[in-house]
Amino acid sequence: MARPSVKPRQVRDLLVKQFIATLQPADVLPSERNLAELFGVSRVTVRAALKLLEDEGLLRSAPGVGTFVAAPHLSKAPVLKSFSEEIRERGWKPGSKLVESRTEQAGFGVAHDLSIEPGALYYEITRVRLADDVPLSIERIRVPADYFPGLLDHDLESSLYALFAREYGVRISRHERRISAMNIDAPTAELFGVPERAAGLYVVQSGYDQHGRKIEHGRSLYRGDRYDFTTVAYAQPEGT
Repeated sequence: MARPSVKPRQVRDLLVKQFIATLQPADVLPSERNLAELFGVSRVTVRAALKLLEDEGLLRSAPGVGTFVAAPHLSKAPVLKSFSEEIRERGWKPGSKLVESRTEQAGFGVAHDLSIEPGALYYEITRVRLADDVPLSIERIRVPADYFPGLLDHDLESSLYALFAREYGVRISRHERRISAMNIDAPTAELFGVPERAAGLYVVQSGYDQHGRKIEHGRSLYRGDRYDFTTVAYAQPEGT
């Protein structure tokens, strides 16, 4: 009986579902021969599917050893995109785990950070951000309640930026970030699955919408072994 025709892209999706989604980083996949027998395809098709996953950064191979599940690593380019967009573009599944959400009155510090009046209400949302269920960062953001009435009644484990646009007509048009290095404390290290005092990136961020309003102030801690930022700088024109 002839084998059914299965394209490398279909095998790629099967590999993600049956192996990459369940294995841990550095776990070894079955051999090409075993995968070909499992999926009822040729080794050429399996090899092409594995190459797709390597190009996406989901697998890595070592000659003579085997093919391994790659740990998600995100290099954030100087382009304004949400965490979910960037993760999805790399072929991973974005996710969030809600830690806490609450409504508070702004003191002078928070009022300054959000450009609102002292005493005004704001929402504070703390989440762990995930890529293929691997924690990459923990973030705490604050947003003015006046711009997002009823925000805490929505699903806060999906993309907040998509929620802002869909329900409130608010689109992020500019970010300002300050990035500094720090060592990860014991509770966060346990959450991330890294040694205490491992390298982390601490990011303070403000977000502005299409009308120039400051609508977000956040503080995030990213795993230094899974995340990096790139920037672009331009020379100052001569004579200025």
